Amino acid sequence: MLSFILMFTLFFALADSRVRTSGRLIARPRIEKCNARPKHYLDKRTGHYYFFSGKTDYGSYEASWLDARNICREMCMDLVSLETSEENMMVEAVIKQYEVDDIWTSGRLCNFHGCDAPHLQPKNIKGWFWSGSGSSIPPTNETAPGWKDNPWSDTGFLSQFVSKPVPQPDNAEYLLQRSGVTIEACLSVQNNWYSDGIEWHDAACYRTKQFICEDSDVMMNFMKKTHPNFVLR
Repeated sequence: MLSFILMFTLFFALADSRVRTSGRLIARPRIEKCNARPKHYLDKRTGHYYFFSGKTDYGSYEASWLDARNICREMCMDLVSLETSEENMMVEAVIKQYEVDDIWTSGRLCNFHGCDAPHLQPKNIKGWFWSGSGSSIPPTNETAPGWKDNPWSDTGFLSQFVSKPVPQPDNAEYLLQRSGVTIEACLSVQNNWYSDGIEWHDAACYRTKQFICEDSDVMMNFMKKTHPNFVLR
């Protein structure tokens, strides 16, 4: 057991050495990229278009959560926010069709300044939100209204060390290698990593994954204010 944990500690330490710490901010939209954005899927209810990075020139390229988000934002989009079961099923279908290991969403843990409000406690249950839309994510231990089941996995990496499954989010990487970088503060959809099907997991944001972008009302409104003659195509 001890040797196993030491092995993973070394692995994560090596991973830390490759992390970019440039202090970059989130990107702003660019007119030419907004109008050239890929449009793979359409939600007729919202009018939002989506695209999967694996169907574009990015191919098998994988990005950190922030890099992926900035790619989306430059196109008047953001990482996908799975606010409805229909969106979740769309992402599951993409993962199955293209046999993707995992993808980034805009899901984020509120673990920074201003996140100490009582209604966000405990953070691992009530402190998650969609950074793409600003909407809160229902408590991680509950099934949201309109959903058939809870999309968070009921198991994960830590389950192998104890007698019963440890549900997501479990912040496993941080517990093995404590640092500001290894906190599992971003939400990915993973493809059967723990024989659990396609489910939600928390993940360290520096990890690289493929991604799905979604039209962003926030980005579009920003463009309309800063470029009055802008027409999104």
